Amino acid sequence: MRPTLRFLDDDLVQQIIQEALRVLQKHGVMVYHPELLQRMADAGLPVDWESQTLFIPPDRAQAALVSAPSSVQLFDRFGQLHADLGEQRVHFTPASSALFILDHRTGQRRKATTQDLAEYARVVNGLAHIAYPSTAFSTNDVPQDIADAWRLYVLLAHTPKPVVSGAFTPTGIPRMGELMQLFRRDREELRQKPMALFTVCPTSPLRWNEDSSQNLLDCVAWGIPVEFVPVALMGLISPATPIGTVALHTAEVISGVVMAQTLQPGHPVLFGGAPAAFHMQLTTSPMTAVEALRVFAAYVQVGRALELPTQAYLGQSDAKELNMQAGAETFGGMVLAALAGVNSVSGPGMLNFVNLFSLQKLLFDDELAAQALFLVREMAMKEDLPLDPFVETVRREGHVLTWEHTLAHWPQELYLPGPAYDRTGEDQASALPEEQRSEAGRLRHLVEAAIASYQGPPVEEAVHREMRRILQAAAGPDVSLPELSIPVAEAARPRTRRRRRGRSRRG
Repeated sequence: MRPTLRFLDDDLVQQIIQEALRVLQKHGVMVYHPELLQRMADAGLPVDWESQTLFIPPDRAQAALVSAPSSVQLFDRFGQLHADLGEQRVHFTPASSALFILDHRTGQRRKATTQDLAEYARVVNGLAHIAYPSTAFSTNDVPQDIADAWRLYVLLAHTPKPVVSGAFTPTGIPRMGELMQLFRRDREELRQKPMALFTVCPTSPLRWNEDSSQNLLDCVAWGIPVEFVPVALMGLISPATPIGTVALHTAEVISGVVMAQTLQPGHPVLFGGAPAAFHMQLTTSPMTAVEALRVFAAYVQVGRALELPTQAYLGQSDAKELNMQAGAETFGGMVLAALAGVNSVSGPGMLNFVNLFSLQKLLFDDELAAQALFLVREMAMKEDLPLDPFVETVRREGHVLTWEHTLAHWPQELYLPGPAYDRTGEDQASALPEEQRSEAGRLRHLVEAAIASYQGPPVEEAVHREMRRILQAAAGPDVSLPELSIPVAEAARPRTRRRRRGRSRRG
């Protein structure tokens, strides 16, 4: 069996769902976007125009939940299936939208540049257990009105993997859709083979602001899968108790599912979230607080009961630096996510209340992700019982190192960490260069090695030029955008172009 966990019994899960449906019917959600509200009214949903409130009858909510796919598929730059988010398949991805980075060379916190984002893209492209990258942090060397699209451009230019992203403004998503369409034959192929997952956040409690509403409209129009991520703050804008917060959270996600499915039946969505506790004394909002972890585990169980793929902000830390707290919070969240079967886990690399990103932490978190995934592997008999052959061998040899059972199974059953994790003995550690003997030094060395060894597949030169043209047009002729050094290929032959754009049998 696969190890798993449950925080709620089945009856309580259903009670939470029914309460969420009742709240949406009686109180509704406020939608501060006339076009989206009109689209819902045109589809027959009740609207109070004076208060800008959308009411959702239970039968319409149930129909939308049935319409939403039970899994979300993400494809790479070449149109190949990369990740299938569904059932209990767990994928780790970096957390998103930090304001600062922790410079791995100096140890200083500072604003990031495009060069920092490019180095991040090179590192994350080569990590085996981070399934796909996110637009992890913003840069301060481009105009803020194109900062969201610029982050996506840098990632698309460096890695063929799909990307978790989102828009900062109500105008960002069409521009980002244009960038991604350059890697597909047309807009319909982008819808059929999406290469990004975008975050859209309702505003707790029970509100949709102008930006999120427009982002939802545009994501559906472009066929971009959406993860709905309410940000509940326990004791401030949501109940201080977990069950009340989960019920509110569920209502907010269902409201997004209903609007998405009303706009386009079958549009891919994830039941996500980023709940946090509100610390009454310090006025901080830790997502890694133990009370918040209970909400994460509970809402994921509700999402699975609704047969929706799930997302959660787990595997990060609220610590301000790389220390014991950072390791404990990160691995605790990753283990919880793996046991709960979260499909897309946003967190690796992040510190300080989602404000500070660290390449050293990201590289270490890749190792933690590997261990969390190993932990939840299926437990099954492998010629284990009866124990007679073991007893006979160990009594005869004094060990089982050369026993055929050991030789057959130890490579898969005895996990050996990578170089980010220290399992060396004293003699082995002392043989390392002095700068690699400390954890910080070892991770700094590994980050530099990952940057230096980057070998990403090239982007067609014409595609790269067009991406920059789109961004330059948005920034304006007087803005000088940073240059980006990436592998660029000459124009492909027609056959190669067809394959790249998904026309081949493989695509």
